[in-house]
Amino acid sequence: MKNLETMSVNAIRVLSADAIQKANSGHPGLPLGSAPMAYELWAHHMNHNPKNPKWDNRDRFILSGGHGSMLLYSLLHLFGYGLSLDDLKNFRQDGSLTPGHPEYGHTVGVEATTGPLGAGMGMAVGMAMAEAHLAATFNKPEFPIVDHYTFVLGGDGCMMEGISSEAFSLAGTLGLSKLIVLYDSNNISIEGGTDIAFTENVQKRMEAFGFQTITVEDGTDLDAIGKAIEVAKADKTRPSFITVKTQIGYGCPAKQGKASAHGEPLGEDNVKALKENLGWPTQEAFAVPQEIYDNFTALAKEGEAAEEKWNALFKAYAEKYPELKKQWDVYHAPVDADALLNNEEFWAYEDKAAATRSLSGKMINRLKDIMPQLFGGSADLAPSNKTNMDGAGDFSKENYAGRNLHFGVRELAMAAMANGIQLHGGLRPYIATFFVFSDYTKPMLRLAALMKLPVTYVLTHDSIGVGEDGPTHEPIEQLAMLRATPNVNVFRPADATETAAGWYLAATSKETPTVLVLSRQNLPQLAGTSKEALKGAYVVSAEKSKLDGIFIATGSEVSLAVEAQEKLAGDGIDVRVVSMPSMDLFRQQTAEYQESVIPANVRARVAVEAAADFGWGAYVGLDGATVTMQGFGASAPGGLLFKKFGFTVEHVADVMKQVLKK
Repeated sequence: MKNLETMSVNAIRVLSADAIQKANSGHPGLPLGSAPMAYELWAHHMNHNPKNPKWDNRDRFILSGGHGSMLLYSLLHLFGYGLSLDDLKNFRQDGSLTPGHPEYGHTVGVEATTGPLGAGMGMAVGMAMAEAHLAATFNKPEFPIVDHYTFVLGGDGCMMEGISSEAFSLAGTLGLSKLIVLYDSNNISIEGGTDIAFTENVQKRMEAFGFQTITVEDGTDLDAIGKAIEVAKADKTRPSFITVKTQIGYGCPAKQGKASAHGEPLGEDNVKALKENLGWPTQEAFAVPQEIYDNFTALAKEGEAAEEKWNALFKAYAEKYPELKKQWDVYHAPVDADALLNNEEFWAYEDKAAATRSLSGKMINRLKDIMPQLFGGSADLAPSNKTNMDGAGDFSKENYAGRNLHFGVRELAMAAMANGIQLHGGLRPYIATFFVFSDYTKPMLRLAALMKLPVTYVLTHDSIGVGEDGPTHEPIEQLAMLRATPNVNVFRPADATETAAGWYLAATSKETPTVLVLSRQNLPQLAGTSKEALKGAYVVSAEKSKLDGIFIATGSEVSLAVEAQEKLAGDGIDVRVVSMPSMDLFRQQTAEYQESVIPANVRARVAVEAAADFGWGAYVGLDGATVTMQGFGASAPGGLLFKKFGFTVEHVADVMKQVLKK
């Protein structure tokens, strides 16, 4: 049996090397070195069922070192997840199921899109948070229906990235004992040995974060790896960090232990030498003996049995606790979009000036009862972001049932954790910080967009209206940055109705992240706003008769544009005001609708937005103009800054007059 297991480990190595060689591209070092720990975990310690990759109570596995994707693809193939040998042969080719880095939603069995190092670590923490919260919400004595682990495998690069420290610091604080990290420690980076830039004691760092730390000295020792995983599982109060000392490129005589094994094919001669050194029975590419496949098939059946046992448990649970079963179904179903659209209480507002961040806070508290699966919080800014759910409790080591998350000042990890929570299933996460710090969230927001995750970002203090905190805290280019990101709906509302529209969009989105960009300062409620905001842009204040020009504005500048419209009317100039809370949504509308809002023959257009002008050229054209920001702002009261930078009724009206003179 030991020989069979050794051969099974080597099957992972050989398939990885063959696929990378055929593609003439890829990273063989990690698969060759990490194959034993991956095999031991998947074969003997991880509950998973290839026949049902979406089983609710499966253990989750994330390959944070996504460059080693052939390790994961080999596992998925050998365990019978549906990846064929032809799929492996098409590694890194156009349209294949085996892209260069694992992609969630593209390849069955891939739990998260990884590649940016450390991202998988943050997402794994989010998954463990979701497991802990759902277990606290639904489990009953004798019925642990939510009871699974999150495993994540990464290397030195993942541990160098700051995101891993952010995420693990919180994981330790929260005591997430179902989180187990496998650290592929081979002391090699692309540029050479890790001693050139990474000499810290990683174990001591993880101990300081509150992890149980375990070391496996020989990364080829399956028994030692297995014992370490069991010790990790036995700790019920701390997450665990298992350092497995490996050799990059293991088994290839010319590459083993060398940086050159990391990111380039071994070469045909070295693949041949690898197979000879491992005692592999054939030099034929992609050839695996049937007995090896039989071993993996038998192991997969253990996963089937585990799910069958859980299905019986869940059936009994549903019979004994029918109300909880109904609640479970609510948590795992999308919100009723039609009911929310027609929910008068959800759309109701007081007719008085209010900051859209405060209005958003009201929306969150209306949604918390409609959507009990709503689960979120802020990067230590909840009082400013207005993101606390009243009476919902705080998620903590002492109370995993709490729905308010406290991420601490960890924006990047927060965004990764939100991805992990969404990927886990059963919850709808939202996260929050100041809009200017969306820069810190961007890499993980990009992954959310790529994975088609409907995570909600509440980004407040949206302009120079921040005031005295000055240019470090005044977002200028962030709107353009996020609008340029594919599959992200950026929504900057002007008042209560538009804020409700933004939250409706967020709550009902199925495959797109929503960014809500919200004001610190109070804004008036506008008579013309409506649910038409869901189309991205609409006429908020129409012209009286003739149409001389069009103001296009967003957020706090919409009311300014309406005032400028009134001033121009006194001079006999008749203009339309278009509110455009979301360029992204507007682009999705029909050409006919777009033409009805911004007619092509009306070339006198002025965009008004307290941010950079990048992107507005598509709407104002060569003949139009913008009232926007050209610098980084300043430190002074917000009202003074709006005047200083030209956001006044007089200046906005004058710009329109200048455009009309062209």
